[in-house]
Amino acid sequence: MITEVGFQPRKNNQCGTKVPPPNTSEVKIRLPKKHSHLPHADIKGYYQFITFRTYDSVDEFVKKLTAADKSNKQKQQEIDEYLDSSKNGAYLDGVVLKYLYDFLKSKDGKLYELEAFAIMSNHVHLLIKPIEDLSKIMQMLKGASAKAINAILDKSDRFWADDYYDKTIRDEKHFWIVYEYIKNNPLKIGGVETPLPIGTDTLVSENNSGTKVTLPRFYGVCK
Repeated sequence: MITEVGFQPRKNNQCGTKVPPPNTSEVKIRLPKKHSHLPHADIKGYYQFITFRTYDSVDEFVKKLTAADKSNKQKQQEIDEYLDSSKNGAYLDGVVLKYLYDFLKSKDGKLYELEAFAIMSNHVHLLIKPIEDLSKIMQMLKGASAKAINAILDKSDRFWADDYYDKTIRDEKHFWIVYEYIKNNPLKIGGVETPLPIGTDTLVSENNSGTKVTLPRFYGVCK
């Protein structure tokens, strides 16, 4: 329910701090466009869980799941489980993974306050507190990153799927369920880190400049 949203788990870099829920007048509901099957809720200042995926990952199986007569939550769970093992649209590795990891972090404090993200091979999970309208955030994230990733891959086709899934965090329990889900999701494809591509020596950690490291798929502010 929209009236249940309003958990702010972090304040002054401390996890676990709550504030009262917002008025329902703060919530903007955007109905699906013709190409979309999901409604979206814009609510600045309160955390949201967002998933978006590569365009080539959306095969006939995903389309059938999206159109199925099930709740959005159930459809999203089944789609995520399928995409975790699917090779379709699996571009988010190697140099692309490095770029996207840095790109998502670079928007912290500009488009959103970042709590966590997981970059899977063909989709991304985000836990953020929006600073801008969610529609603007997604437009800027997908637009800028698609252009850069296509340049890296020498592609010119559509990169991200049009739609995305968002869920407003209801309370502290919900926050930690989502946070742990994002944190553990990369384990399904071999762990939170991935080996450097053969012949690549430019992927470095922030704290060990110039040193070869394995590249993480998870980022989070809470331990």
